[in-house]
Amino acid sequence: MHRYLGCRDVGIAVTARSGPERSRLARRLETAVTYKRVVMRQAGQGDDRPVMLAIAGDSAAGKTTITRGLVAAMAGEGINSLCVDDYHRFDRQERRSLPFTPLSPACNYVGIMEQHLQLLAMGEPVLKPVYEHRTGTLGRPVLFEPQEYLIVEGLLPLHNRLARACFDLSVYVDPPEEIRRHWKIERDVRDRGYAPEQVTEDLLRREPESAAYIRPQRQWADIVVRFAPIEERAVAGGILSATILLRPTAPHPDLGAILTEDTREAIHLKLARDVDGKPVDALHVHAYASRDVTRRVEEAIWRGLGIEDDVPDSLGVIEPGLRSEPLAVVQLLLLYHLRLAKHALRADPSPHAPSSVSSSKSISLSSSGSARRDGSGPRLSAG
Repeated sequence: MHRYLGCRDVGIAVTARSGPERSRLARRLETAVTYKRVVMRQAGQGDDRPVMLAIAGDSAAGKTTITRGLVAAMAGEGINSLCVDDYHRFDRQERRSLPFTPLSPACNYVGIMEQHLQLLAMGEPVLKPVYEHRTGTLGRPVLFEPQEYLIVEGLLPLHNRLARACFDLSVYVDPPEEIRRHWKIERDVRDRGYAPEQVTEDLLRREPESAAYIRPQRQWADIVVRFAPIEERAVAGGILSATILLRPTAPHPDLGAILTEDTREAIHLKLARDVDGKPVDALHVHAYASRDVTRRVEEAIWRGLGIEDDVPDSLGVIEPGLRSEPLAVVQLLLLYHLRLAKHALRADPSPHAPSSVSSSKSISLSSSGSARRDGSGPRLSAG
């Protein structure tokens, strides 16, 4: 085997071997991944490297809604977004005769996506493919240049290890399946020309690949966001509360000054168990809280970002005329992480410094039940 075997080739070779040789090739893949990370940091050091946020989740989970509000809120600071669903190999018509769905890596140019993410992480432009969701057709490639902040959303941004290494922070959007299915039927009928029974049939066909390729990405996320109702707390308009799992793989804001008895109606933090049984901080944002209370929470987080202007109206918008305060809080926390990553990058742009926000410590619960964080970077307070 050639001594300069690439990461992709080593990965393929690993699957074809067994025993000691498989272990040896796996170690080579680990070395190749580590080397690529160092090269990316050296090439993308300093302010030329964008801060990259991944937002993964199943179809119609809410990824684009979260992304749209973030991009609008930071419009004047240099931010753009990319949807990895643009890397679909086949259009809607071609997929009808194929044995897999868009959720499968076989239906996507995963290798090209991975290469493009690495180039973008170094601040380089790419010629990005285009998939038109409304028509199900493939468009002409477009030149895409990353700005200071880049949000990458879609079905498979966290599927591959090398792709995951490109991100400063990763999020998985995880609504209950019955809610997501309702959202998908509603959206695909309204925006993509499907009949309800077609969407229902498609959901059944996609389920095995969702279980095999989409939901496993949850384990790699620094933050897991779940929009769901609270029992016996129905809210007019169907607005859902949010549970935000703050995993210790990333630093999180000090919310001690915000999580008070005065704001408990709107937000509270408790220690919970993740799906793997490990303890995790769970931030609950209640949709039933009064607007005045949730607005105080939002303004406190916004001021903690060091911004003098008012909280942008784009945060929390689901669609024109319909907003969600839990969504706004989720987006504000993600804005905090983006700014924290940029702060860390400017503080130490050397190629050997940790380039990811995952290098710091996370929120923990003190004995009094309030939240605290040890580490550097901006800290949130009530003012």
